[in-house]
Amino acid sequence: MNTGIIGTGRIGATLARILVAAGHQVVLANARGPRSLGPLLAELGPDAQAATAAQAAERAELLVLMMPFDSAAGLLPASAVDGTVLVDAMNAFDGRGTPRDFGPKASSELVAEWYPGARIVKSLNTMHFETLAVAGSAGAATAAERLAHYTAGDDPKAKEIVAGIINDLGFAAVDTGPLHSGGILQQPGGPLFNRPLTEAQALAWISH
Repeated sequence: MNTGIIGTGRIGATLARILVAAGHQVVLANARGPRSLGPLLAELGPDAQAATAAQAAERAELLVLMMPFDSAAGLLPASAVDGTVLVDAMNAFDGRGTPRDFGPKASSELVAEWYPGARIVKSLNTMHFETLAVAGSAGAATAAERLAHYTAGDDPKAKEIVAGIINDLGFAAVDTGPLHSGGILQQPGGPLFNRPLTEAQALAWISH
């Protein structure tokens, strides 16, 4: 699958590396423009290409947002991602590193308001980039040892697509439910954020 990643900091670059290692193609974009991605492209090889954010949205079958949260508002015309599986992998912090408070809403519900035609899935945001790199590159010895990545959303088919990628990367996909309740579990300040759990541990916690 051709996966677009907008945002190529430590977490975005790490995701690109493990996607390519798993046989996926990636389209990368960032705020500095395609020319800034030369070193990362040289590392990743022919399965990676650089683009603008608009080009990434056009070329990718699935698009992952991994930039600072506020940068996503107005980044693309809403029509550019109509019908697209759009993974919100962003984390909303204030300038002091404190989780932002959006009242009763999950942060992903704001993303859904910005891009109402997209098929939003909250995923790939809970794991520190170093954990993502090690677990994704080495893989677990057994299925039971795989660390969980979560999917929250209101489109079951979109969640299935994201879960397939999670499994390809050597993780266990765990469905946390709708975008509202599942998103709150996963976002900064939520009980699943930056807490590496196996699939069994995650399911046990969610079922409580």
